[in-house]
Amino acid sequence: MMSPPGQGLGMSVLPGEAGQLAVFDWPLPADRPLGAVLGTVLMVHGLGEHAGRYGEVAEQLGQWGFAVRAYDQQGHGRSQGARGDMLRPGSLQADLCRVIDDTRQQASLAGVPLILLGHSLGGLVVARTVAERLRPVEAAVLSSPALGAFPNLVEKMLLATLPRVAPHLRVDNGLKTDFLSRDPDVVKAYTADTLVHRRISMGLAAWILENGKKTLGDAAQWQVPTLLLYAGQDKLVNAQASADFASAAPQTVVQAQCFEAMYHEVFNDLYRAQVFSALKRWLLARFSV
Repeated sequence: MMSPPGQGLGMSVLPGEAGQLAVFDWPLPADRPLGAVLGTVLMVHGLGEHAGRYGEVAEQLGQWGFAVRAYDQQGHGRSQGARGDMLRPGSLQADLCRVIDDTRQQASLAGVPLILLGHSLGGLVVARTVAERLRPVEAAVLSSPALGAFPNLVEKMLLATLPRVAPHLRVDNGLKTDFLSRDPDVVKAYTADTLVHRRISMGLAAWILENGKKTLGDAAQWQVPTLLLYAGQDKLVNAQASADFASAAPQTVVQAQCFEAMYHEVFNDLYRAQVFSALKRWLLARFSV
């Protein structure tokens, strides 16, 4: 996750709802032939960040035999759109569907399993795309998904009215960077990253709260094989919501693991090797040749 934005990436653009989407492909290791690809992992980042922060995740996936793609969501990173806003409710899922369609059409990736991996806001976007069956995918990985937030009383009052009258009004997202990770180098790099922003619109905030609840309501009918990885000491999204989702979902479909001591970014923790190990076991159990 700590590679500088754009390093080692092949970048292309796709039309999105709010303008061009920046799409990134990580090259497979030189010693792995294309025919040996086990699947494609399409990563969806969280609020305020961008795909360039996921270099370490991509490197690990490539070593295990998976092609990796990611994109900057609208209003983030190198993609167009007002920072921290969305064009309309549903546009984040629509953008993900565009990237899925493009990925399915890539000659080198045609016919291989497609796995969605979403973190935080990206985890919620993935979850809604899966729950609403907008596109068929073979599996999903949810990393600290935004299934439950921590709105205070004032925020609740604002969100009761402002999303209807001023959905594109943007404010500071209130993210406490010290609670991103227990690794101080991760926090330092995040703070210095010029592609990171701190904006969120009223419409997007309301969408997160509403669709987190919807996803919990959909858990019992979950059908896509899903790995849920979440942090026990998460101060940015509500870890209990992930636990509730795991309890309600069919145990044969959703496998969950809580990393009790970790903060929000489990793939960026001091002991992230534990998280990578859990991800590797789950993926290879389903997609190894």
